[in-house]
Amino acid sequence: MSDEQFDGLYMTIARQQNGVDGILSSFFSFLSRKTDFFTQPDLARSSIQRYTDQYLALAEERKQKQEKEKAKAAATSSRVEVIEDEEELNRQAEKRVAEEAAQRQKELEEKQKQVEEASAKAEEEADKPKGLPPTAANGFAYPHYSFSQSLQEAEIRIPLPASNVKGKMLTVEITASHIKVGMKGKEPLVDGELWAKVRADECMWTIEDGNTVVVTLYKKNEMEWWKTIIQGDPEIDLQKVVPENSKLDDLDADTRQTVEKMMFDQRQKAMGKPTSEEQKKQDMLKKFMEAHPEMDFSQAKMC
Repeated sequence: MSDEQFDGLYMTIARQQNGVDGILSSFFSFLSRKTDFFTQPDLARSSIQRYTDQYLALAEERKQKQEKEKAKAAATSSRVEVIEDEEELNRQAEKRVAEEAAQRQKELEEKQKQVEEASAKAEEEADKPKGLPPTAANGFAYPHYSFSQSLQEAEIRIPLPASNVKGKMLTVEITASHIKVGMKGKEPLVDGELWAKVRADECMWTIEDGNTVVVTLYKKNEMEWWKTIIQGDPEIDLQKVVPENSKLDDLDADTRQTVEKMMFDQRQKAMGKPTSEEQKKQDMLKKFMEAHPEMDFSQAKMC
């Protein structure tokens, strides 16, 4: 492929971007916005340095050649005999450039290997279970309590160590970020920071069958699934949380659209497929590539 075939395109860009600085700024902006070139800084620097060194070396060789030719012309005109072995100098220059290029290629391959190993490790981590499997009610049953949830609220069920328990026998404290439940004068059955903030003044609790405390927490953020109730407890896998259709019907149009988008993205991730945003970016890149068949996108990746 000839280096000159894009000269017309580059000249057009240069006129619009006010010269070489504009070309470089425009091209690096394209790499930053449309590829993952700059997400690997070491590789980016190495690639840029490699081509900079290559063309600086060529420029240096041309300069040396011009200087030799001037010296030869001056020597001829002054009838001073100058012996120069131009072929040897060229061979030495080519050997030096080749050695430097080989060294840079070796460094690049080593860094690429490191990136591939890191990527493989990341994929291995991604394949590992991301949390406990949630119950049908999008919660989990722990030894000391169980919970279920919707987007708007979470319900906690706490078994009591006695029967026929009355309210006055309990200590129940609920704040925006903390919950404490237990028998008076004894160690709390549940005591810790909530996964997220709640509307404490609206939260409720009751005793069921004299042996279970049922607490209803109203989430402050009604667009958020909780991984657990108490921070530090084992977490559920939110990608496997699926709200009931009847609950979706209760939401307004905007909220339902957002929830359905979250559900779609969760299913896509679980199947290893692109999310809605990733698919949108891929479609945009595909259209851009079709509109610019003269450009090489073989190394381009989506950010």
